[in-house]
Amino acid sequence: MAAELLLAISLFLLFLPFSSSSFNSIFLSCGSSSSFNLTNDNPPRTFTPDGKFLSSSNSKTDTFSSSSVTQLYSTARLFTSVSSYSFEVDVNAFYILRLHFFPFNSTSKARFDVSALNRYLLLSSFSPSTPSKPDVKEFFLWVEKSPLLLTFSPSPNNLAFINALELISSPPDLINGSKPTYITASGSSQEDNFSPQAMETVYRVNVGGPLITPANDTLWRTWETDDNQFLFNKNLSVENSTTGQIEYPPEEGLTDVIAPEMVYSTARTMNFEPVSGMAKPDFNLTWSFNVPPGFQYFVRMHFCNFWITSLTKFYFEVYLGDFIALKDLNPGNMTRWRTMIPFYFDFVVDAPGSGPLNVSIGPADNSVPHDAFLNGLEIIKLSNSHLSLAGEFGLYDSGAGNHGGNYFLSILLPSILGGVVLLIFLLFVLQLCLRRRRSKPNLVEEQKDTTNASWLHYNAGAGAANLVFSTSSKSTTDRKPKSSASPRLNLGLQISYSEVIFATNNFDEKLVIGSGGFGKVYKGVLGDGTKVAVKRGGLGSRQGYPEFQTEIVVLSRIRHRYLVSLIGYCEEHSEMILVYEYMEKGTLKSYLYGSNLPCLSWKQRLEICICAAKGLHYLHTGYAQSIIHRDVKSTNILLGENFEAKVSDFGLSRLGPSYGETHVSTGLKGTFGYIDPEYFKILKLTDKSDVYSFGVVLFEVLCARPAIVDHVNLAEFALHWVKKGQLEKIVDQRLAGKINENSLRKFSETAAKCLADYGTDRPSIGDVLWNLEYALQLQVSGLLREPFEDSGIVDESEAALMASVGRIPSPTNEGDEEAEATWTSESGTTTSMVFSQLVKGEGR
Repeated sequence: MAAELLLAISLFLLFLPFSSSSFNSIFLSCGSSSSFNLTNDNPPRTFTPDGKFLSSSNSKTDTFSSSSVTQLYSTARLFTSVSSYSFEVDVNAFYILRLHFFPFNSTSKARFDVSALNRYLLLSSFSPSTPSKPDVKEFFLWVEKSPLLLTFSPSPNNLAFINALELISSPPDLINGSKPTYITASGSSQEDNFSPQAMETVYRVNVGGPLITPANDTLWRTWETDDNQFLFNKNLSVENSTTGQIEYPPEEGLTDVIAPEMVYSTARTMNFEPVSGMAKPDFNLTWSFNVPPGFQYFVRMHFCNFWITSLTKFYFEVYLGDFIALKDLNPGNMTRWRTMIPFYFDFVVDAPGSGPLNVSIGPADNSVPHDAFLNGLEIIKLSNSHLSLAGEFGLYDSGAGNHGGNYFLSILLPSILGGVVLLIFLLFVLQLCLRRRRSKPNLVEEQKDTTNASWLHYNAGAGAANLVFSTSSKSTTDRKPKSSASPRLNLGLQISYSEVIFATNNFDEKLVIGSGGFGKVYKGVLGDGTKVAVKRGGLGSRQGYPEFQTEIVVLSRIRHRYLVSLIGYCEEHSEMILVYEYMEKGTLKSYLYGSNLPCLSWKQRLEICICAAKGLHYLHTGYAQSIIHRDVKSTNILLGENFEAKVSDFGLSRLGPSYGETHVSTGLKGTFGYIDPEYFKILKLTDKSDVYSFGVVLFEVLCARPAIVDHVNLAEFALHWVKKGQLEKIVDQRLAGKINENSLRKFSETAAKCLADYGTDRPSIGDVLWNLEYALQLQVSGLLREPFEDSGIVDESEAALMASVGRIPSPTNEGDEEAEATWTSESGTTTSMVFSQLVKGEGR
């Protein structure tokens, strides 16, 4: 028996070197001559001098003494030419490489490349930031041969440096054993042979919890907090935590190497209090991360449920970018219906072409409870096909950075010479073209104002003009300072501060006629007797300088009969003042509820809605690229002396999607009760978002009640009774018995269509306008509706059947005047009607 035991022990010792790693982690204090311990780390680390790992002598050391700098960053290794570290390592394994940079005064000219194993480009033309805090870069490297060379290549007339270096053998199950789900436009698929060559940690976040420092992580990682810089609308979430013991399931091979207990003992969950007025709140929690485009990203999401005990009906969904990553995720299925058990999912997703990478969670439709949660998140960049993590090109590609003299002479120098020759040739061709152009007579006289309008007007007969939200000028004089609201635009709209003071009697509070997110609105009279509305931005206003700029640029470039006109602006003395045409009757809201103003008739209400729809229709279709208002509501529809309506307040406006795109990804802006639920949930903005908001306004007009009141959402309230066919339950009682039944049905059907959950199911604003005008004619003439109209919104094919309705295109250049059409009823009566006749084929 003893002999058999001895034999077993001998065999174990014989094969031990082949079954476990012989590599010990390396921690280097670069430029230091002595070792020191970080005893607060768990486990502790000892940083040793780096000299014996240098493969060349082209370096020097530097020190920096300051009470604010830790010992780890008090020394540095400086390189004036290409130099390398060499490490003997085990092969066919992943390694974690951390590079620490903390600039000194002597490193102010540092700019350099960093490569590994003569194949991976890790950093290109890297210049560490100012010494406010250390800059730590973390990489994962797959090593197939030893030694591991880490090369620093200074750019010409610059140097390279490093303060500290960590090289850690990655635990086998941390990355190498992962089987991530690939998320693409065509769907998702799992990859069994995930074998990245090099990776860079971009974000590591402890969601809903505190900062985790290397001292509290088994692999000495840092986990950032999420509440300030990544999380969109913190008020819609709640931080949750537990003091209980997290149980890592041994059968799953999950240990604290994947993530420490502090990650799994805190979480961020949904907070429904701000939207308590919604009967069934439907929104996501979203985190936004700026990532370099052109790469794929490995995303690891950490979950641990420690507060929800009833899991059988608890489901939520996970989104990455524009795609759903997990549908109907049930935590109970992952943990055998136990709490305090962590689990995680791995994904690979392409970086968005523009904008941030959004990560979202939200409850499934029928989930009980209606909730979702996330504990931790890691986003790691994957090297591209050129084995680069620092741009499109790899280590030996012509587009890469500096890699030494031979590289410069063999590749970079010929490329530069070729580029110079090409540039000379292009300049020669350009000169020939200019000569030919000068020899031709000018067919169109140049405008006196040399400024190029950024908002290019769309002419239906002039081809595809582009709408650009920027400014340019040919003039080199009269330029405004950089702080100007409209830099380099000679708009002729500036009004002096003294003139504004005169117009408002020094902002007399007795002249205040309204207030909003931007500030107070005053009634005023200019020196020439023109009545104006003066909007003055207040300190601490919810809207600020970007909205001020947007309003000026939008309204200075568009003019329409049903859009409020901008007369001028003033930004002297750090003020933000906008001067508009004065609308005598004030807001639509004030005539619907909350005041003692006279009740609007149904005909007046329809005409007001039609005017507002025409204004929105011009925004959506009057230019090659649509303009999305983003804050359509009853307080932003103003009434003139004869109750003609105009859309106002363009501070939140955005350009619509470019050609070939379906939406704009942007932060949430607007007013609760009017916000498109699809935009609210996944931050996709389209012109149909305005249609939804306008649908809420239509029901405000019909019901004479606010969008949200007493925790009741008007949209849901109205749709409930529309579906039941009991419109009398919601109609403004002051209009009882005064509305034509067919007009009411057409109006309510149109408004209901606007409130569809998804933008693709909503009508265009052009369709809405057409149906509102038809509802007006039903009210005025008392006509009966045709049978086919009971199906809802009238489309073009149905409208073609209505032979008695003439469709006359409205002007396409200015959009200020609408065509008149006549309706001849069966009885022969002719009624004047205003149809904003839509241009056929405009994408209704």
